[in-house]
Amino acid sequence: MIPRMVCRLFSLLLVGVGCGLAQTTVPDTPAGHTLQAWLDAFNSGDRAKVETYVKAVDQSQSVDGMVSFRSRTGGFELLSIESSEPLHIRFRVKEKGGQTIALGNLLVKDAQPPTVGTFGLRALPPGVMLENVTMDAAKRERVIDGVDSNLKEYYIEPAMAQQMADALRAHEAKGDYDAISDGDVFATRLTKDLQEVSHDKHLRVDFSPFKMPPRTEPTPEDEARFHQQMEHDNCAFDKVEILPNNIGYVKFDGFMDASFCGPTVVAAMGFVSHTDAIIFDLRQNGGGQPAMVTLIASYLFDRPTHLIDMYNRKEDSTTQNWTLSYLPGPRLTKQPVFVLTSKRTFSGAEEFAFDLKNQKRATIIGETTGGGAHPVSGHTVADYFMVGVPFAKSLDPVTKTNWEGTGVEPDVKVPAADALPTAEKLAMEKIQAKKTVNSK
Repeated sequence: MIPRMVCRLFSLLLVGVGCGLAQTTVPDTPAGHTLQAWLDAFNSGDRAKVETYVKAVDQSQSVDGMVSFRSRTGGFELLSIESSEPLHIRFRVKEKGGQTIALGNLLVKDAQPPTVGTFGLRALPPGVMLENVTMDAAKRERVIDGVDSNLKEYYIEPAMAQQMADALRAHEAKGDYDAISDGDVFATRLTKDLQEVSHDKHLRVDFSPFKMPPRTEPTPEDEARFHQQMEHDNCAFDKVEILPNNIGYVKFDGFMDASFCGPTVVAAMGFVSHTDAIIFDLRQNGGGQPAMVTLIASYLFDRPTHLIDMYNRKEDSTTQNWTLSYLPGPRLTKQPVFVLTSKRTFSGAEEFAFDLKNQKRATIIGETTGGGAHPVSGHTVADYFMVGVPFAKSLDPVTKTNWEGTGVEPDVKVPAADALPTAEKLAMEKIQAKKTVNSK
């Protein structure tokens, strides 16, 4: 049998190489029981089991999101338990349907039964070595100093940056952080304290128990791995089909790199180009690249259209974002368009809905979106810690407003689960009305 330490080293250096270990034992703790419940529900692929888990254990999760993620990964194999406390567990898993190894972090609330407080998965870059990081006063101070300086230099609202920095210093002075020795717990607490002041859902502090290499231009190997992952995920396009009554349906869960995923967009738009109405399902879409928002939206307009402006505070500059003048394949300018939203629709997905709604090009159906209109950039603040700082804001070219903190209000408010049948019904009504007019 291969020694456990050697196997762990191999799995970090050679992503996707299995070691044939006996099944990892999940600790008999509240956090361990919760981890096992997640693995059982997620790996089952059974929607009813996922629904039961979400309802009883982690209501921050989405049933549709978990089911979709399960279909892309094939489920997860538990490789190791990296650290374990009664209410906190860190673990490694490997995709069953791919080569990705991820580090998981789970904190549960001290309640009966235990429920999830924080849950996250992060793909491990090849070659990184996990470290046992213990926070002390000096480390906490360096993190707070780094967050403070980056907020003041980059955050879109300078006055709010100062308020957030003051709040962190006040918590520090009161000793609110003194007992925190775990990096994940510290990052989660800082994020909570920052968002309580700003209510900015893009703003967060992240911890990784390994040191990232200095930030440089991506190597060809980095690009190849990135493209391989996007291909594996089909550029976040989950479903493209023709529904009854010749209604096009396009479900995608992220706005990925337009320079690489452009052909996927062309194929998807071409497939639904001869339909009588189009539904875009963004209920599980968390956003992504602005260029991809522009690319997809451009297919829906027959003339140059000013979609959005982007103001960068540090550069004191505004960039106008217009539809593209050239597109491969046919445009879809005659069909009525419907966009499905949920409270999980966020960031770039909100911009897509916001742009089309303001241009009166689409009917938005579902729930009010998450409310994040500030693009974010990552900054290293200390060893093991990064802060995502919103550095710009989206603005409607005419009203100079956006959806930050409020979300995009749907034209037709219904629960997210009812958005698709509602859209189909409205689409059919518009199709029939058009046929009636044309027959006269």
